[in-house]
Amino acid sequence: MKCLVVDDSRVVRKVARRIVEDLGFACDEAEDGQKAYEACLQAMPDAILLDWNMPVMSGIDFLEKLRALPGGQTPKVVFCTTENDMAHIQRAMTAGANEYIMKPFDSDIIKSKFSQIGLIEG
Repeated sequence: MKCLVVDDSRVVRKVARRIVEDLGFACDEAEDGQKAYEACLQAMPDAILLDWNMPVMSGIDFLEKLRALPGGQTPKVVFCTTENDMAHIQRAMTAGANEYIMKPFDSDIIKSKFSQIGLIEG
């Protein structure tokens, strides 16, 4: 299975990459929503860890474009962001996010969320 980690922070991408690879996923990275969208056009991942606030294209704009693509309903999308108010969470879920995690995160949190949405066995 393949996971795409989308975050404008190189450090966050590296940490998330290590965690998802430890869970058995192949991992690609994108530093903004536009690059993530282009990656999905090339090969649709099974899972996406997605930041909200990024340059070029935000996470929410990316998610809305992703879900409109043929096959764009397939990836399990987990928002991973500092935006923690109910309005942001509701907007993410309405746009098609499967789960939502707050930064900072650790391997236990990602493992738990991936298990909840059926990406891995608990």
